[in-house]
Amino acid sequence: MPLNRRTFLGRSAVAGAGVALAGGAVAGPAGAAEPKGHGHGRPAKRYSFTVMGTTDLHGNVFNWDYFTDKEFDDKAHNDVGLAKISTLVERIRQERGRHNTLLIDAGDTIQGTQLSYYYAKVDPITARRGPVHPMAQAMNAIGYDAAALGNHEFNYGIPVLRTFEKQCDFPLLGANALDAKTLRPAFAPYVIKRLRTPHGRDVRVAVLGLTNPGIAIWDKANVGGRMVFPGLEEQAAKWVPKLRSMGADVVIVSAHSGSSGTSSYGDQLPYVENAAGLVAEQVPGIDAILVGHAHAEIPEYFVTNKATGKQVVLSEPLKWGQRLTLFDFDLVWEKGRWVVEKAGAEVLNSNTVAEDPRITSMLGDEHTKVVAYVNQVIGTSVASMSTVDAPWKDEPVIDLINLVQAETVKAALAGGEYAALPVLSQAACFSRTAAIPAGAVTIKDAAGLYPFENTLEARLLTGAQLKDYLEFSARYYVRTAAGAPVDTSTLTNAENIPDYNYDVVSGVTYDIDIAKPAGSRIVGLSFQGEPVDPAARFVFAVNNYRASGGGNFPHVPGAKQVWANSEEIRNTIIAWVQARGSVDPAEFASVDWRLTREGVPVF
Repeated sequence: MPLNRRTFLGRSAVAGAGVALAGGAVAGPAGAAEPKGHGHGRPAKRYSFTVMGTTDLHGNVFNWDYFTDKEFDDKAHNDVGLAKISTLVERIRQERGRHNTLLIDAGDTIQGTQLSYYYAKVDPITARRGPVHPMAQAMNAIGYDAAALGNHEFNYGIPVLRTFEKQCDFPLLGANALDAKTLRPAFAPYVIKRLRTPHGRDVRVAVLGLTNPGIAIWDKANVGGRMVFPGLEEQAAKWVPKLRSMGADVVIVSAHSGSSGTSSYGDQLPYVENAAGLVAEQVPGIDAILVGHAHAEIPEYFVTNKATGKQVVLSEPLKWGQRLTLFDFDLVWEKGRWVVEKAGAEVLNSNTVAEDPRITSMLGDEHTKVVAYVNQVIGTSVASMSTVDAPWKDEPVIDLINLVQAETVKAALAGGEYAALPVLSQAACFSRTAAIPAGAVTIKDAAGLYPFENTLEARLLTGAQLKDYLEFSARYYVRTAAGAPVDTSTLTNAENIPDYNYDVVSGVTYDIDIAKPAGSRIVGLSFQGEPVDPAARFVFAVNNYRASGGGNFPHVPGAKQVWANSEEIRNTIIAWVQARGSVDPAEFASVDWRLTREGVPVF
């Protein structure tokens, strides 16, 4: 489908500036009392309503972990999935009146589980007479009013996203997702919904959708030359006054952007990745922001707008459907219009309710298909391997990923200009619970090692650049003096660096001295027993996320690309195991890096 703006006929959406409101009026009982008086002895006209919000659902419908093939559980005993959210939503609708509520999402909907992967790649929704995406089915049944675009919406390419969009009964919003040629919105920027009050005048609630500028880097292969993603602040400043001029009484932003004001891509883009707080602070006229992207839990957070002094309420429900945000608005009629008198937020825990049987029964067949798919045996393993200690030890299961990547790149470059150069490979621990069991190995086991849809590239690096890369990665460890006790529960994730942004590199050997300050921790970097020459050239097998600038690692984004593949690394690992039939860690496991303090190994 071409990337022109779509007109949402028959929906409560506006597909661009200057298009007439197609708001959906809904009728229902008032959600407010009329306590104190308001002029001339008459009681004030008041109305209250609730906006519910989810974010970062990442393909979770059921309370199920497809990588372990059992009910989801974690240390906090959280639950996941839209089936749980549906139960909470129905409870709130019953309590507050269905027509006094709205339901929105802040993005990252169609990527993350094997359920969502299956209907993007194995039995794709884009096929002729293809299936309806399970997330669309569930969200339609629950009755979402709008959803912002997340960056992971673009992982499977524009055609999958456009098909998903057509299958949804609600608009996908992205005011800062623009057609690269026309610079006009490629998706609906906003939606305006009407809530009927008992006082004659509807409340018009505008929801403005904003997505993450990092899409331009992280999914460059899918959006380059086709779409651009300017900053959230500038686009909010453009659209919020328009929404107010169109009569919006309440303006809510659904932003797939965290609140911290930081960026993981450094200065590669002039726009802030986690800009929700800045939007609240800098753009007048916003009442609330549903925050996404950061996978954090923020029940209620107030930001003061610099221009107006008004408090803007922000909330981010925990990922995967673990929480549901409730924004509660109290309005009063003043000078011929509705005015927000009070706004607050809270989150509900989905582990307090049962799954909605309406959702689980509706998608039972899809769930069964995916369970059968992930349990297909692709080979065997001589020994078990786990990522439990991978954040601080060189573990065979990470060596396996690097082996597959390095062999794939070597085979691709064989006989070519770069065939004689040594191939190094980077990998990260994406999950501390991934494992390859001894005995039969299934698709779910291999997929658990690589839950993201990354593809493989090969770039040229010098020895000096490699050293910089490793120093940047080693910031991940908390500085720990020699002789001080080492607690693995607090050793990692310094500066809030997530596990997926800590890379280890195979093909060379090195120590990481965690007693030294970040930037000077790599000791004894060697290749084939000799110190690495700063001028030496290496081929670097690297995933496309990192190669595009994800994590802001140095040198790689600007390094020469000598090869790239469109196949997902996960599928490359699966095919490698299938081709060999058996995996034996003894054939590839080695300790190439270790943590030390003043030359003494930590473990």
